[in-house]
Amino acid sequence: MTNILPKVQPTLNSWFTLWQHRKMAYLTMLFIALLAVGSGQAFAQQRTVTGVVTGSDGAPLIGVTVALKGTTTATATDANGQFSLPVSGSGGTLVLSYIGYVTQEVSVGNQSNVNVTLATDAKALEEIVVVGYGTQRREDVTGSVATVTEENFNRGQVTTPDQLITGRVAGVQITSNGGAPGSGSTIRIRGGSSLGASNDPLIVIDGVPVDNGTISGSPNPLSLINPNDIESFNILKDASATAIYGSRASNGVIIITTKKGLADAPFKVNFNTIASIYRLTDQVDVLSADEFREAVLREKGPSQEALLGDARTNWQDQIFRDAFGIDNNLVFSGSVKSLPYRVSLGYLDQQGTLKTGHLKRSSAAINLTPSFLDDHLRVNLNVRGTLSKSRFADEGAIGSAVAFDPTQPVYSDDSRFGGYYEWANANGPLLLSPRNPLSMLEQRRDQGEVFRSIGSMQLDYRFHFLPDLRANLNVGYDLSRSEGGVVVAPTLASGFSTAGSRSQYEQERDSRLMDFYFNYAKEITALKSRVDATVGYSYQYFKTYSPSFATFNEAGTVELTQAAPFPFEVENALIGFFGRVNYTFNDRYVLTANIRRDGSSRFSPDTRWGTFPALAFAWRINQESFLRNATAITDLKLRLGYGLTGQQDFGQSYPYLARYTFSENTAMYPFGNQYYNTLRPAEYDRNIKWEETKQYNVGLDFGLFNDKFTGTIDYYRKETKDLLGTIIPAAGSNLSNRLFTNVGSLESEGVEVTLNFNPINLENVNWNFSVNGTYTDVTITRLTNVDETNSVGSPQGGISGGTGNTVQVHTVGYTPFAFYVYKQVYNEEGKPVEGVYADLNNDGIINQNDLYRYKAPMSPVYLGFSNDLTVKNWNLNFVLRANLGNYVYNNVFSNNGTYQNINRTDFLTNMSRNVLETNFTGLSAEQPRLLSDYYIQNASFLRMDNITLSYNFGKIARDRVNLRLSGTVQNAFVITKYEGLDPEVGGGIDNNLYPRARVFSLGANLDF
Repeated sequence: MTNILPKVQPTLNSWFTLWQHRKMAYLTMLFIALLAVGSGQAFAQQRTVTGVVTGSDGAPLIGVTVALKGTTTATATDANGQFSLPVSGSGGTLVLSYIGYVTQEVSVGNQSNVNVTLATDAKALEEIVVVGYGTQRREDVTGSVATVTEENFNRGQVTTPDQLITGRVAGVQITSNGGAPGSGSTIRIRGGSSLGASNDPLIVIDGVPVDNGTISGSPNPLSLINPNDIESFNILKDASATAIYGSRASNGVIIITTKKGLADAPFKVNFNTIASIYRLTDQVDVLSADEFREAVLREKGPSQEALLGDARTNWQDQIFRDAFGIDNNLVFSGSVKSLPYRVSLGYLDQQGTLKTGHLKRSSAAINLTPSFLDDHLRVNLNVRGTLSKSRFADEGAIGSAVAFDPTQPVYSDDSRFGGYYEWANANGPLLLSPRNPLSMLEQRRDQGEVFRSIGSMQLDYRFHFLPDLRANLNVGYDLSRSEGGVVVAPTLASGFSTAGSRSQYEQERDSRLMDFYFNYAKEITALKSRVDATVGYSYQYFKTYSPSFATFNEAGTVELTQAAPFPFEVENALIGFFGRVNYTFNDRYVLTANIRRDGSSRFSPDTRWGTFPALAFAWRINQESFLRNATAITDLKLRLGYGLTGQQDFGQSYPYLARYTFSENTAMYPFGNQYYNTLRPAEYDRNIKWEETKQYNVGLDFGLFNDKFTGTIDYYRKETKDLLGTIIPAAGSNLSNRLFTNVGSLESEGVEVTLNFNPINLENVNWNFSVNGTYTDVTITRLTNVDETNSVGSPQGGISGGTGNTVQVHTVGYTPFAFYVYKQVYNEEGKPVEGVYADLNNDGIINQNDLYRYKAPMSPVYLGFSNDLTVKNWNLNFVLRANLGNYVYNNVFSNNGTYQNINRTDFLTNMSRNVLETNFTGLSAEQPRLLSDYYIQNASFLRMDNITLSYNFGKIARDRVNLRLSGTVQNAFVITKYEGLDPEVGGGIDNNLYPRARVFSLGANLDF
């Protein structure tokens, strides 16, 4: 924040910013010097052998390593596949190696010209894995790493990148946050590792760790990335794979690689379009107008009956609609004089099923991958930008539609409210009554516009005098600029007392990155060894700034009583030194060691630095002599891993500094008719540090019957200590009654299984089927710095229907967010008895001592099923997901499920149909009823996420265009016992969830 920047700036400048800028300059100058030195000729030789290296199709291969066996003399083929190499008089033997091709040895003898054709290694082409700061061959990977490529992405209308892999990866649970256009998802890898800090994984796009913070004016940061530009996901799950990212790796890492142009490829144009209809299939089950009228006549007296209207209004029909969306993408790719390129343009226009909601997104991306200095210097330039324009529907209208009296009309003759019906008297709208939901949508305009750009330039130089050594410099950025505002009409009931309002906001978010590393990869044939070593340095800087604006009335002439807040500005920086060695012996035994040393400006100099090591070992059992002749076993690899990772993403930039912060709206100082926010000393902990997570992993990869059946099994265990969370400090020991600090610990363990089947692989028929399953168990092992054996724990999970009620708790020995409720008593008919709960401690009194922990929102088991069947030109693809053992608190039932809703003297509120089952009056023991375990329901489900049928017409228009058409249904069906609208509820409390639509899409893909 602006007021504390002067206190922080000396620290950042003296230690981080200035020091880093000097480091960046030194490393850049060193890099340029190495280029100049390396490009010269190092040694003089007796004679030279030349040649051309081609692939099996006769095309020249660029960048093939050509080495003189037993020496350090080596070179690489140029853009024409040609090479020139000094050799001794006897010639010797050339070793030619290239990723995706079988390594070949050729004797030179007296030849002066040697032409070689390399055979394609089909398996190797598919098994290159992107890891932190480089790539590895799949057979050399020792950690738990999952890869999903474009061929296996989910089909249909995909608005955000996470939707491409939902249900595809064991150990990765992706839960949509609702059905709004561009709505984000909650991504959890192995259940997360924190309670008070972020559980989101680190996302890296083309080498740039992106800022996942909230971007004002955008429904979701990831909605600003066009999924059509993505080529692959590599998910790093265990600590031996993620430790290279150190203090940001406890929740896993998702590495996104975008599409690139191909060398020597002809000019190509691709156009892809998909049109979609979004349709809701269900509504919250409330009483119809006739049922509501009957309930009022039956249960209440004349005073309530007089409040009934004559209409029959389905308020949910009034606010929801069938929505339309279209997504167009145009791509140009090819190569111009050895300059591969790819340029893409995208446009998305998507309506929300909740009226007035809308998202428009325009995107552009360019990728250039040229090479220089005889292919010793490779450049990878990525720049992408997105402009998003959103209108946000007021999601509070969903709750109002559930609660509003269905006997009242939508419109009225009362012009005070814009012609919409409202519960009101002569002074205005009634204070506690629900608002007309359609009016809430149509008389409020909430708009945001965001520009986001992510870019990187990677320079990879392979030294002339030592081709096995590479220097890599990667510079990147992630910036966003957003603005927006909210206009509330003076006739809207919520803005009636202030004559409406106009407010606006702006935000700037900047992130800058510089990575530099050396990589040495060497095949030592004489020792049957392969070494891949990396050492490097990383720096990343973040800044967020928001100016302040006053709020005016709708006419824009009278400033409201609340004065403009102060501007907001924060910054932080991260530095890291890292190293990794991957050693393979005899193609059987692989050892990987990682270490990273990280520093973060979020912490004081005393706790700023942390060290994050990892060690992993893999044994390729199928390469042993006792299995080499076992033709049924194609692959069998055992993996063991251990690592330590950190977490420092908790939304505060200066938690260790004494500082002033702004008061909330409830603590303001009046001057005349205006109220001002005050500055007050904030709590701080000088010794705060990052969380640390130890993780152990045992994995087995296998392939049977020529890889007709492949799979992976992993067992992991995580132990997190120094959890970041809020405690209540001792009286007088701090400036606040709450302190954010390190306290507590967490343990989790789980099993992940992935099975892939390819039972049919013929010329015209190919069938692939995959199943993945995950079991995870998370337990809190400590919550305080002192042992409290009888402590209830930390209350969580606020609910509607009362003031300050919570229905969840963190307790030692239990799963996080366990429900903390009363045990409901039932009658002989199995109906809940209102106000009667079990006396669990047998003291004859029902009070808080009888609350117990019952179930949790987290699914201990989640499954994914995917199918891909191709018969000639037809293709059938679908993805199913299942969650087992997850529970949801049905807050719609508890808040709207009693006759108390119609026990009013001036207005009536509708009820959920559940009231007909319970006959709860809600007139006594109100709070215990809200905390009854009756409202906790089994939300296990099986969901058909998407099913696609497509047909490839092949070449049309005189063989100039390839056409493929597809039809997709997303969210096709859900099988569940849950009685609410949708069983998939993030956080486990179902209250006014934006419904997920069923999506019907038609798509066309044209290649020119």
